[in-house]
Amino acid sequence: MPAGVILKGIGGFYYVKDDINGDVYECKPRGVFRKDSIIPLPGDRVGFSVLDNQEKLGNIDEIQKRSSELVRPAVANVDQLVIVVAVKAPSPDFMLLDKLLITAEMKDLNILICINKIDIDDGNAKLIKDAYSLAGYNCIEISSVRNIGYRQLKEELKDHMSVFAGQSGVGKSTILNHIMESWVMETGSVSQKIERGKHTTRHAEIMELKYGGYVADTPGFSSYEITDVQYNELQNYYPEFRKYLNTCRFTSCSHITEPDCPVREALERGEIDNNRFQRYTQLYKTLKDIPQYKSKKTEARRVIK
Repeated sequence: MPAGVILKGIGGFYYVKDDINGDVYECKPRGVFRKDSIIPLPGDRVGFSVLDNQEKLGNIDEIQKRSSELVRPAVANVDQLVIVVAVKAPSPDFMLLDKLLITAEMKDLNILICINKIDIDDGNAKLIKDAYSLAGYNCIEISSVRNIGYRQLKEELKDHMSVFAGQSGVGKSTILNHIMESWVMETGSVSQKIERGKHTTRHAEIMELKYGGYVADTPGFSSYEITDVQYNELQNYYPEFRKYLNTCRFTSCSHITEPDCPVREALERGEIDNNRFQRYTQLYKTLKDIPQYKSKKTEARRVIK
């Protein structure tokens, strides 16, 4: 049975790149997938049968076990998340950036932060790099206008299945056009009124890099929620906290108000970025107030009584 990878899916059809000859086949999934509520995703490794070799038509017969799966964007087998943040136009949304990082940490993905548009930087690039380098993240400063940072970016993408994510208008599609060395994605301007990019990417699509690996662009985000994270587990997805965890005076320490907390002591020493810590505090409180957690605590009190 031929095998390949799904590059994209549109209107119930999936475009599978054959491993052997590189041809792309337009395929329909077998009905058994619908029966089992399995939806093929870009990035899926599949086995398929050829119906018409000349017209490149086929059926997807098998979907191999996924190493990872993202819901937003809906892609499979990604091993690296590349988060693009612009220094301005649009202004950085650091809460969105932190939420994307938490998702990547939960999925155990390699993480790369691209600080874009440094040709118009007025100081934000250093602030971003300093804050996230403290957390141990790899940050690359790039500019399409000045052709800065792309050699390093290509090295980081090599042999990975990477997905690009970030706010609308931060330049994801422009970056992809540059690294693919051809026009592959439509680009759009940023609305001056609300500093949001015009949506130019409509669906997730996997593209092969000639130097090895695959990349996917995704629709830009105006909002992104992480309600699948429990408030008392949030600390596990902050790398800068990890070496201090389990050393606090209280086993259930939130690292927000409790005394003798090594995380807050590290914060006071400047080893943890203060703004990022404040966003952690905000997220912790937001997640703790989600009704499902409140109901669990209420039920626990009833059991105790």
